[in-house]
Amino acid sequence: MATTRKKNTPTTTAAEIQRPPAEVLHAEELARLRDADNAPRPPGWNLSLHAVRRFILGDEALGVQRKFVGNPSLVDRAMVTLATNRGLMLVGEPGTAKSLLSELLAAAISGTSTLTIQGGASVTEDQIKYSWNYALLVSEGPTPRALVPAPLYTGMKEGRVVRFEEISRCPIEVQDSLLSMLSDRVLAVPELKDADAMVFAREGFNVIATANTRDRGVNEMSAALKRRFNFETVFPIGDFATELALVRDETARLLQRSGVPVTPPEDLLEVLVTTFRELRSGETREGQALERLSSVLSTAEAVSVAHAVGVRGYYLRGDGGSAADLVECLAGTAAKDNAEDLKRLRVYLEQRVSRRTGPHWRALYDARHLLPG
Repeated sequence: MATTRKKNTPTTTAAEIQRPPAEVLHAEELARLRDADNAPRPPGWNLSLHAVRRFILGDEALGVQRKFVGNPSLVDRAMVTLATNRGLMLVGEPGTAKSLLSELLAAAISGTSTLTIQGGASVTEDQIKYSWNYALLVSEGPTPRALVPAPLYTGMKEGRVVRFEEISRCPIEVQDSLLSMLSDRVLAVPELKDADAMVFAREGFNVIATANTRDRGVNEMSAALKRRFNFETVFPIGDFATELALVRDETARLLQRSGVPVTPPEDLLEVLVTTFRELRSGETREGQALERLSSVLSTAEAVSVAHAVGVRGYYLRGDGGSAADLVECLAGTAAKDNAEDLKRLRVYLEQRVSRRTGPHWRALYDARHLLPG
């Protein structure tokens, strides 16, 4: 009797994925929270509001780390909104962790954060609702087997949270296609017949949308759609020590995934965070006014710069990065689409940094010639 040898199929682990979804990255924490969760849960939710809060804001007793640095009351209001029949709209400056909060909420409530629509000018209605397998459509006609579900169809049918990133970048007619789903909780599929022609949302379904305040006016949401959402503003981190700790921890995590065993010196990270905060606010820590950059110097971008500094230092020289690396990496972050920002950064280095004491501030000033132009 002949036997068939199965081919060894390579499997992908979470450690090999560049950016695992929250439910994969924090699977053990979610399991511990479920086991310890004896509080009442809203219909369709995997966890209670108390457990979701612990997942996002941390719980030392259960070994759950804090993942979102922000106002706890914002998290509470967001959860309450999602437990009602209104959608949640997270607005704020770019890089304020709106997408992260959206992902964490979806992972904890539904067990998956991947029912995601990425907004943009090219997004069409079938990309958010459903489309068709045209080979089956031609051979069988419009049948449930020929239907290809999109995130909203799946979210309603399975009772899960759907994430809609940067919704204001979508055409208005695509945005308004959400109206019936958010108000009547029903999705019509007119091509199908009888019971398949209507998808009624199961308990647990809701929508979390995000929008950058700098994108206002790109495709302004209609008043009708705004009424279906509760709006919550996510603000930048106000406290220096909190922002520094976040940049330090996230940089260490990213560097580890990049194969870098060292991190930038603490003093260099302090210089980085101070520089970002001053150029973001238009005021030095001494209270002196300076010209703000037009680009958004968010905490997320500070982490990206620190990550680049660490990668550059380790793979080019075998160290954790230097002030010269910081200047090189700052240039691409500060001057995205406005040449004047590069001039403002140069003025900052020459006029403000030159007055600071400390070896890393001095080194930053000495490396100012590395700015292009």
